[in-house]
Amino acid sequence: MQTRFVVILGSLMSGLGKGIITSSVLKILDMYHYNVMPIKFDGYLNFDCGTMNPYRHGEVFVLDDKGEVDMDFGMYERFLNKNLTSDHSITGGKLFSSIISKERRGDFLGEDVQMIPHMTNSIIGQIKGLAKKENLDVLVIEAGGTVGDIENGYFIKAMRQMAITEKVVFINLTYIPKIDAVGEQKTKPTQLAMRSIMQLGIKPNFLICRTSEPLEEKTISKLAMFSNLAKERIIDDSTYPTIYRVPLHFIDQHFDRLLLGDLDLANAKIDEKMLKRWKGRVAKVVSPAKRVNVAIVGKYTHLHDSYASVREALVHAGAELDTGIDINWVESTDIEKEGARKMLENAGGIIVPGGFGQRGTEGKIMAIQYARENHVPYLGLCLGMQLMTVEFARNVCGLNGANSTEFEKNARYKVIDILPSQVGVKNKGGTMRLGSWKCRITSRNSIAYDAYKSDVVYERHRHRYEFNNRYRKPMQKCGMLISGVTQDNKLVEIIEWKGQFGVATQAHPELKSRFEAPAPLFVSFVMASLAEKRPE
Repeated sequence: MQTRFVVILGSLMSGLGKGIITSSVLKILDMYHYNVMPIKFDGYLNFDCGTMNPYRHGEVFVLDDKGEVDMDFGMYERFLNKNLTSDHSITGGKLFSSIISKERRGDFLGEDVQMIPHMTNSIIGQIKGLAKKENLDVLVIEAGGTVGDIENGYFIKAMRQMAITEKVVFINLTYIPKIDAVGEQKTKPTQLAMRSIMQLGIKPNFLICRTSEPLEEKTISKLAMFSNLAKERIIDDSTYPTIYRVPLHFIDQHFDRLLLGDLDLANAKIDEKMLKRWKGRVAKVVSPAKRVNVAIVGKYTHLHDSYASVREALVHAGAELDTGIDINWVESTDIEKEGARKMLENAGGIIVPGGFGQRGTEGKIMAIQYARENHVPYLGLCLGMQLMTVEFARNVCGLNGANSTEFEKNARYKVIDILPSQVGVKNKGGTMRLGSWKCRITSRNSIAYDAYKSDVVYERHRHRYEFNNRYRKPMQKCGMLISGVTQDNKLVEIIEWKGQFGVATQAHPELKSRFEAPAPLFVSFVMASLAEKRPE
């Protein structure tokens, strides 16, 4: 079957949730058993997301193949339950690098190299090449940014050009504000945005409307008239308790049947078992039987997207256990000022996620000590594993002055040290220990084995510093369990406290957590957080 294409654009402003819309379209097509995958275009001139500040861009998502990509890729994988590759990420940096390299080689045979047709042809060739390589029925393309941005204009022009010869469906995501003083939903911004899109030669097949409240009938009628669309193609995207409700909400509006009709796939039938399973999990998120409070202790907590994968992994584990997760975002610098007990006394479980830089590390160590001494279930991720090592070395093994050389180069006890392969590295992008690594579980009498039910696991990594092997035996003598190592036994992957739930991994298991396949360590952590009875 010839590949069909769905292109998702955003108008008016960023942050409306194109990633969720794209993921929902992917999930709907997957429920109809089509071979579907996404491509994401980002207009920034970075080659990838690896050097971006999480305060500005949200978390960096890491793929099995070491790709450092936009956080929307996490959303795609969570909904679709498939692994993606770096080929699915197109950035302005990659495109310009490729075009300039071709020009320097003389590939254009003396032509004046221009955005049209050289750049647009290159984009179309890359997209169609991926579709052919993966034998896709449908390729869903998210154009990052907002229509009208200089950064994505050439990409949108490429999509218009591709629609001349290929079956392409365009979806525009917009925002419908409701001004309190007026008391009605306002359509004028969207009318102007649709006019701008149509001036580019693109007539959207659907208008998806992000709103705080459901679309009113008069709003739908006005939008339909000014966008030249039938009313049933104006799709409500109002706020729901969980993002995983969005595909079901779209199906309720018959969006799936209209989309399939536009793609010339109208005879397809949805898999009712898949639909029922998805509905069941959504119900457990919306109306869980139990609830638990989890504290996430970090340094970027004012922007929750910095820890998007951790947050979603908790939701997935909660859906698995019919448990609602109440997240308490705790800034680690506040713990340094106020003390761990004051900031964490209501936590049923504590997570210290990944991060870089010295700011707030002592607050995180204080949180870990509080968890260990008060038998609060603890899960450490990447830096959370390194700081668990530091805390144990200082407060259990008596190694006063223990630290990571990331924060103190001349630490007395360098229990965490830089990877030998990282010494002398000058380029920051794409140079860490990245991607999927094999981990061997060393003990079947461990939290790790109970969680994974396997002697070998694969998780994704993103870091430069490691557990210093000189301290393996001293730590083990003091009671630390090293429950996971790399296949060659050269690097420590998982550590645990004995006699209570405390586990930390050098990997980022949150990156492989899916709504229908939760990360095992997160499931075990939530179970422990529900069950642990702390001493008074």
